[in-house]
Amino acid sequence: MSSTNIFTPFTEKDLIPQEEKLEIIKRGKQYSIGVPKETCLNERRTCITPDAVQVLIANGHQITIEAGAGEGSFYTDLQYSESGAKISTDIREVYAQDLVLKINPPTTDEIEYLKPNTYLVSALQINLRDREYFIKLSEKKINAIAFEFILDEYKQLSLVRLIGEIAGNISVLYAAELLALSNGLMLGGITGVRPSEVVVLGAGIVGEFATKAALGLGANVKVFDNSLSKLRRLHMIIDGRVPTSIIDPKELAKSLRRADVVIGALSKPSLAPIITEDMVRKMKKGSVIIDVTIDNGKVIETSELTCMDNPYVVKHDVIHCGLPNLTSKMPRTTTKAISNFFLSYLLNYDEEGGFENMLIRKNEMKQSLYMYKGRHTKKSVCDRFDLTYHDINLLIF
Repeated sequence: MSSTNIFTPFTEKDLIPQEEKLEIIKRGKQYSIGVPKETCLNERRTCITPDAVQVLIANGHQITIEAGAGEGSFYTDLQYSESGAKISTDIREVYAQDLVLKINPPTTDEIEYLKPNTYLVSALQINLRDREYFIKLSEKKINAIAFEFILDEYKQLSLVRLIGEIAGNISVLYAAELLALSNGLMLGGITGVRPSEVVVLGAGIVGEFATKAALGLGANVKVFDNSLSKLRRLHMIIDGRVPTSIIDPKELAKSLRRADVVIGALSKPSLAPIITEDMVRKMKKGSVIIDVTIDNGKVIETSELTCMDNPYVVKHDVIHCGLPNLTSKMPRTTTKAISNFFLSYLLNYDEEGGFENMLIRKNEMKQSLYMYKGRHTKKSVCDRFDLTYHDINLLIF
């Protein structure tokens, strides 16, 4: 009861104005992100679009992009600048950020620009690497994540699938272009004209989308793989419209002799090439081979790495394309797809408290790393290049 005899449930202290309490939203560590310009394989893709930059800047990140990094994908420095990114002509400044996003792995010269404990996210393209590359990267005490190893919460290689979808489609579209160039044939078929014959070696994601694209153009398609489960899955997806077969050399050789286009799409090539030089020699003159997964290992003995300036070679009168970055032929579409992935990827780690916290809590994050603070943590890489393997679970507490 107050001195004025007016009843109130509050004390005099309760009635004194109090400061307002605002909800504090938990955020992970904000990163400085560097996006260098690609310098090898005539690369035209980049990891991030101006729209994604704007979202990341709004979430507190700082982004430094090397001048001209987006030109190959038809994005200008002005677009990135207006989205909030810093445009730098100093390559050392770009590589000095906490997190470096690249399409292709850094060259040995570019590794020198990285600072210790940097998170490097790029493709690995293991077939193009050598032991010295990993040693040099290790000396810089880098945390390295490869596109090929990035897992989602469902333990799926989500970025591999995304790029594989695009690669499968592009492989058939580019094969159609080369087939017209070599002998004037249209990939597909029209009324009264026999459709082209396409052989797809591999029933994974790349093979699936290559098969769909070839069917869409009206070609006859046959798919080979050593995995019955993959063949069964593909058979169900396309409603049994395509004959499938285990890789039997006699059956494969017979199909190759009739083929106008061969798509090499095995995700895990065997040690020895499956399509031998003798098989290629017996193929039709002017036929086309696209070895999509050449950066992961050759499935065709006569294949060789090519680049955007010289995308194909001719051997035994057969056109061979061995572009390790085939999706770079459609750079803007691929950049948008990769950028969408990395936007959700980075924002998800923000919500969970940053990369370091995720390393402790999420097993899929650990599996994405092939190097942690300079130590080699991917057994498949260590076995291939005779490197000392370190169990990531013993390095993180």
